[in-house]
Amino acid sequence: MKGTVFPAASPEQDEEGAPLVPPPIEEEITEEGGTPCRDGDAAPVVAARPGRSLSSLGAVLRTRGVGSVMVGLVLLALLLGARRWIDLDATSPLRGNTVSIGAGQRRRHHNSTAPLVPIPFTCGNETSPQPPKCPGTPAPPPSPPQPTPGGGPAPSCPDYFRYIHEDLRPWRGAGITREVVERARPHAFFRLVVVGGRAFVETYRRAYQIRDVFTQWGILQLLRRYPGRVPDLDLMFACDDPGQVRAADFPAPAEAPPVFRYCKDASTLDVVFPDWSFWGWPEVGIRPWTQMLEEVGKENERLRWPERQPYAFWKGNPEGYRIRHELLRCNVSNGQEWNARVFTQNWNHAIQNGFKDSRIPKQCIYRYKVYVEGNAWSVSEKYILACDSPVLFITTPFQDILSRGLVAGEHYWPINRDHVCKSIKFAVDWGNEHPAQARLIGEQGSRFVREEMSMDYVYDYMLHLLTEYAKLLRYKPTVPEKAVEICTESMACPAQGLHRECMMDSMERHVAGFDPCTLPPPFTEEEAKEIAEREAEVLRKVEKMEG
Repeated sequence: MKGTVFPAASPEQDEEGAPLVPPPIEEEITEEGGTPCRDGDAAPVVAARPGRSLSSLGAVLRTRGVGSVMVGLVLLALLLGARRWIDLDATSPLRGNTVSIGAGQRRRHHNSTAPLVPIPFTCGNETSPQPPKCPGTPAPPPSPPQPTPGGGPAPSCPDYFRYIHEDLRPWRGAGITREVVERARPHAFFRLVVVGGRAFVETYRRAYQIRDVFTQWGILQLLRRYPGRVPDLDLMFACDDPGQVRAADFPAPAEAPPVFRYCKDASTLDVVFPDWSFWGWPEVGIRPWTQMLEEVGKENERLRWPERQPYAFWKGNPEGYRIRHELLRCNVSNGQEWNARVFTQNWNHAIQNGFKDSRIPKQCIYRYKVYVEGNAWSVSEKYILACDSPVLFITTPFQDILSRGLVAGEHYWPINRDHVCKSIKFAVDWGNEHPAQARLIGEQGSRFVREEMSMDYVYDYMLHLLTEYAKLLRYKPTVPEKAVEICTESMACPAQGLHRECMMDSMERHVAGFDPCTLPPPFTEEEAKEIAEREAEVLRKVEKMEG
């Protein structure tokens, strides 16, 4: 965002009218499902959770290595002194989502003029009943990267990369032994070993739908994109939702098994990894992330924000999730208008009609989108944010790589889970009364997922996480006896239908001719304390605004 000095608010402006974000330049204000696919010294830090309630803050700060980090920086600056605007200069915390690095200051990820080095791929005789064999040769050493624009090191990674240090902090001192890794087997769906740039998998149990398959596919694309850069490693991966490695069970954190999974909460020590849907989710018609962004972007251009229906929208499966049943109550009932339009998703029906009524891009017709957790975090998060509509984010204890980078009041509006309907009604009323500010929240959330969560950064996050993890291993990884080698050919060539199309669409076809972004340092103790204090005051302010 550009630095701006805002005029003072009028005396008549009350606290509820105080904007959560700075206004844009004046201009006239006149999810789930989609289309099928085609062809060291880190300080204990609280995790960035959108809209964490004040009642949980004290417990969070006492929890080792977990809690809330980034939310307060924007909201506090915006909400302190509700009767005045804020001077948004280069030093303002509104410049970014932590105290040090701002999104607007980051350079381009890489030099787009770097020469493209194609990666061979062939399925050979596709009529053979046997899957193609993997090349069986070690990955070549990394090629010299092209110089970054302007010289100097590669641009810094987004601040959510700093949680890599936090996730691995339990093992930072003692390291990780083979015994500790194998202790994770009861939690794991598969074991991944990388030796000499080749990937081997030992499967313990199959995951729901294709979570395990497309997670492994994503790792293979990382190996293709950055050949020779992924170190030898040995890890256990869990494909279910909630974190399982509870910190309370391990007085000595280094004894806890490192388990990679898609999300965690403040009480668990699991290591967060990008979810499978970045490479597609064919069972529900979701294409790879890059293609989905293109489709949603076209819909955003087709139906601009002022022309959208002035309500909050959500569509999904509520079965078994209490908070989602609470959300269903926010539909118009007994003459009470909560400003919400909530729909139940019947996946069997959606599959039968080819997802015609469930396409993600076609759901960007409302001014506000609601995000709510499921069994844990929800894959829908990134698609909801991409719509250019302000996201009403129902507070949740779960954290994934995306949510850790979100800033309340800049990327989303926090919704109190203790009174969901009341909170949604207030947010929609406020947004409709302050359309410029509300629209800016939607645009900034959308910009975050498009730029800060692009596949370039997803792969860089994976590379940095695996590299830092491998540094902690106190043994030389070897291929397990029951493991089998996997490669792009062995997975894509036998695949059929939408599975094959998603894989072909998300395949990395060229070696990266540039360095990954530069991993930023861990949060310091001072940063952690400052952020937590700011968040506490911000959340009190939001609760006061709602009344």
